[in-house]
Amino acid sequence: MEPRNHTHFQHFILLGLSEDAELQPVLFGLFLSMYLVTFTGNLLIILAIIKDNHLHTPMYFFLSNLSFADICLISTTVPKMLMNIQMQNRVISYEHCITQMYFFLLFTGLDHFLLTVMAYDRFVAICHPLHYTVIMNPRLCGLLLLVSWLLSVLQALLHGLMVLRLSFCTELEISHFFCELNQVIQLACSDTFLNTLVIYFAAGVLGVIPLSGILFSYTKIVSSILKIASAGGKYKAFSTCGSHLSVVFLFYGTTFGVYLSSTPTKSSSSSAIASVMYTVATPMLNPFIYTLRNKDIKQALGKLCS
Repeated sequence: MEPRNHTHFQHFILLGLSEDAELQPVLFGLFLSMYLVTFTGNLLIILAIIKDNHLHTPMYFFLSNLSFADICLISTTVPKMLMNIQMQNRVISYEHCITQMYFFLLFTGLDHFLLTVMAYDRFVAICHPLHYTVIMNPRLCGLLLLVSWLLSVLQALLHGLMVLRLSFCTELEISHFFCELNQVIQLACSDTFLNTLVIYFAAGVLGVIPLSGILFSYTKIVSSILKIASAGGKYKAFSTCGSHLSVVFLFYGTTFGVYLSSTPTKSSSSSAIASVMYTVATPMLNPFIYTLRNKDIKQALGKLCS
């Protein structure tokens, strides 16, 4: 007898990071603190950029959108986790699970594309400084942002539609604190070959292509910086892209670290613990990286707070 799709009545169980009852208050306090810091830090950056006319440049335009994406990214997973701990209820409906997975993929993809666009912005600023304002005009900036959104929406929608075709026969447990794509697919009782194929295709689009663009941009940037005669000039040129480079290393380092060193299984929560690095820690650290290394952001935040 073929398995039927009972997804309209299906519920999943999010096992979270730990089933230890004594550890739940600690996890609740820790993740609540991280969420508040991330939300407040990124919101302050957005407000500072909006209010300070000196920051109405392409670099800070993309930075404000990256901060917005980070707020949305962490808001798709952590609030549900906190509610589950508080209510002592780990059930998530099928519809809510698919919705959470869709928005997580959307804002993760948006982070990838925005980091690539920001690398291109730094490439133009350092390698073609005299033509920067002409090349990075408002129309191009708006177009790059629109393309980033469209690609992110399409890849998230593609994964979502591929999951909708799967059958889930019984109440199932997800060894994660949110509905992570690989974990959900592993729990299907129908053929998942096409889903796996789409995952590899999307990994090429979201991983290889954007990262190749970033590496190409920074290869040209480093080459241009080395041609500068004075040490002061080299430092000034590199400082304009130091914050972005730090975020790139942090984001891609934690992402690849999770998927290369962790093998998601139904019985282990190791991948869930590793995923905290790029789903929670990275969005939280981004405001600190840009604030500590950027004098303009410091001054804008000072004006905003005063």
